[in-house]
Amino acid sequence: MATMAKASSSLAYPDRFYAAASYLGLDGSVPSSVKQLSSKFSNDTALLLYALHQQATVGPCSTPKPSAWNPSEQSKWKSWQGLGTMSSIEAMRHFVKILEEGDPSWYPRSPNSVPEPAVDVQISSTKAEPSVENGASFGETMTTATEDGRLTETQDKDVVLEDPNTIFVFNQWTAPLTSGHPPKARYEHGAAVMQDKMYMYGGNHNGRYLGDLHVLDLKNWTWSRVETQVVTESQETSSPATLTNCAGHSLIPWDNKLLSIGGHAKDPSESILVKVFDLHTCTWSILKIDGKPPISRGGHSVTSVGKKLVIFGGQDVNKSLMNDLHILDLDTMTWDEIDTVGSPPSPRSDHAAAVHAERYLLVFGGGSHTNCFNDLHVLDLQTMEWSGHTQQGEAPTPRAGHAGVTIGENWFIVGGGDNKSGACETVVLNMSTLAWSVLTSVKGGVPLASEGLSLVVSSYNGEDVIVAFGGYNGRYNNEVNVLKPSHKSSLKSKIMEASPVRDSVSAVNNATTRDIESEIGVSQESKVREIVMDNVNSGSKVEGKSERIITSLRSEKEELEASLSKEKIQTLQLKEELTETETRSTELYKELHSVRSQLATEQSRCFKLEVEVAEVRQKLQTMETLEKELELLHRQRAAASEQAAANMNGKRQSSGGVWGWLAGTPPPKT
Repeated sequence: MATMAKASSSLAYPDRFYAAASYLGLDGSVPSSVKQLSSKFSNDTALLLYALHQQATVGPCSTPKPSAWNPSEQSKWKSWQGLGTMSSIEAMRHFVKILEEGDPSWYPRSPNSVPEPAVDVQISSTKAEPSVENGASFGETMTTATEDGRLTETQDKDVVLEDPNTIFVFNQWTAPLTSGHPPKARYEHGAAVMQDKMYMYGGNHNGRYLGDLHVLDLKNWTWSRVETQVVTESQETSSPATLTNCAGHSLIPWDNKLLSIGGHAKDPSESILVKVFDLHTCTWSILKIDGKPPISRGGHSVTSVGKKLVIFGGQDVNKSLMNDLHILDLDTMTWDEIDTVGSPPSPRSDHAAAVHAERYLLVFGGGSHTNCFNDLHVLDLQTMEWSGHTQQGEAPTPRAGHAGVTIGENWFIVGGGDNKSGACETVVLNMSTLAWSVLTSVKGGVPLASEGLSLVVSSYNGEDVIVAFGGYNGRYNNEVNVLKPSHKSSLKSKIMEASPVRDSVSAVNNATTRDIESEIGVSQESKVREIVMDNVNSGSKVEGKSERIITSLRSEKEELEASLSKEKIQTLQLKEELTETETRSTELYKELHSVRSQLATEQSRCFKLEVEVAEVRQKLQTMETLEKELELLHRQRAAASEQAAANMNGKRQSSGGVWGWLAGTPPPKT
C-alpha cells in the first residue's frame, strides 16, 4: 500500500541550527530577539532555547553567577549552567527539535530557507536495495508526482536526508528496520542494555522455557546470537553451573557482566539462583552468595539501588504468590531478608517496580490468581516503611505483565493486560508528584499491547529512546519497537538536577523535610516568571516590578537562610549518626564473620567427638559380648568339674564292691 509524504528541503547541521537561530532572532540581527522568544514560547521553553543557543555557540557556561538583584539574568544563567558539558552538536539538535515541536512550519518562514514548491511524494511499499557506485551509496529511485501531473524519478536522498531508522517523531512508537537473524518469538524474557547493545535472554514460547542469548546492536539495529558456554571449574566468584532454561526472570547489567535472577524453570531449585554471564569470555556461571537466599520464584521484580538489588514478590514453584522483600548486596555478596512496617502490597507477581531518588521503591500493578491490580505502593528504603499515596490524574487500568523504565523523574509503563485484553496506552508517572498521564496509545492486538514484553532505555544519535521487544497477546511476538520521549521534560529535569533545586525531596513522602534551597528556588521562580526573558522592556516597567520583587525576596531570604542553617546543622548531625551506624555495622559484620569461623571450628570438633564416641560405643559392645562368652565358659567349666567329681565317686564305689567280694564281705544291701 502506498503512503503519501510531503517533501521539503532541509539543511544539514550546523546550517540547520543557524537557520533556526536566525528565525528566532538569536543571531544578533533582531534587536528585540529575547522579547520575541518569550512571546512565541512559554517562559520555561524560552529559557531552554536561550541556554541551548549559548551552549551551541559559546560552549559550557563558565561565566560567574549573576547578582541576586537581577533575577532575569540569574534564571538564564541557571538554565545555561544546568546543561553541564553537553556537546555543541547535541545542543544544536535539541535547539532545532524544540523549535520544531513548538513551531512545525518554521523552516519555510526562515530567512535562510531555500524556497521550493511543495511536492507530494508517493512512496511505494516495495523495498529496493540502494545502489552503490564507486563505493558511494545512493538512495533508491523514487517515482514522484509533481503539481502539473508529470511523473519524475528522483533519488530518495532528496526526500530523506538521514538514516532511515532515524526517529523524527516524539512520543510515538515506530518499528525500526532490523537485520540479521531475530530471536524466536517469546514473552517473559529478560532484557538489558550494555555498551549500546540490547541483550535478550530466555523466555517462554508455547509453554517451553528458552535459554538462548541474543544481542541487538542499537547503532545499526542488527540481531545476532551469542554462542555461550558454561563454567565447569570452580572459581573465586562463581561455581560450576548446570544452567536450565527459564522465564519470568530479571536481567540486570553489572560491571561488564549480566545477572539473571530467578525465574520459572522445568526443574527449579529450592532457592533463587543468580546466574552471571561474562561478556568477555561468553560464559555462564552461578554466583556464590552468602546469607539465606529467597525461595525460588518467577514474575518478581528486581530493582537496582546503587550497589544493591531489591527483590519483591513473585510466584514460587507451588504457584503461591508472595510479597516478601529481599536485598542482595553486590559488594559483600550477601542476601538479607527485610522486615518492613506499614501496609505492604498484597501478594502478587508480574508487577513493575522502580526506584526514585535512590530512596523510594515504587510498585505498580501486577496480578493474583483471580485479579489484576492498578494500585501504587511506595517503600521508604531508609525506614523500610510501606505507604499508599493519593495518585494524581486518571490511574491506568488494572494490568499484569507490563514493563517499565525510568528517565529522569518519569516512569514509563508499557503493555500488560487483565487476562481479557492488552493495555493499549503508554502511560507516564511523574514520581515526584505521583501524577499519571497518557503519553500515546496503540491499536489493540499489536505487540505493544502484550503481556510479558521487555522494555529498556538506550541512547540513539545522542537521544534517549525506549526499546520494546516481544510479548504475548494471543500470539507470540519478536518485533522491536522504539519510542523517543519528548526531550523537553528530560532537559528540564537535567537543568533542575544541576541547580540547587536538585536536593529537594520528592513529594512521594509528603511528610519528609524539604530542602530549603529548593523552596528559595521555587519562590524566586514563581515571582520572576513575569520578567523572565523580558529584560528589554521599557526601563520604568521592569524597574518597578524588580523593586517590588526584591523587597519581598529580601525578607523571605532572611527567614529561609535562618531555616537553612538549622537544616544544615541537622544534616551534619544525621551524617555523623550515619557514619557511626556504618562503623558499627562494619564491626558487627566482622564479628559475624568471626562467629561464623568459630562456629565452623566448633562444628568440626563436634564431628570429631561424635566419631570418637561411636568408636567407644563399639568397643563397649565388644566388651559386653566378651563378658557373656567368659561367663558361659565359667559355667561350662563348673559343670565339667561337677561331672568329673561325680564320675570319681562312682568309680570309688565300684572298686570297693569288688574288693569286698574278694574278701568275703557281702555287698551292701540296696
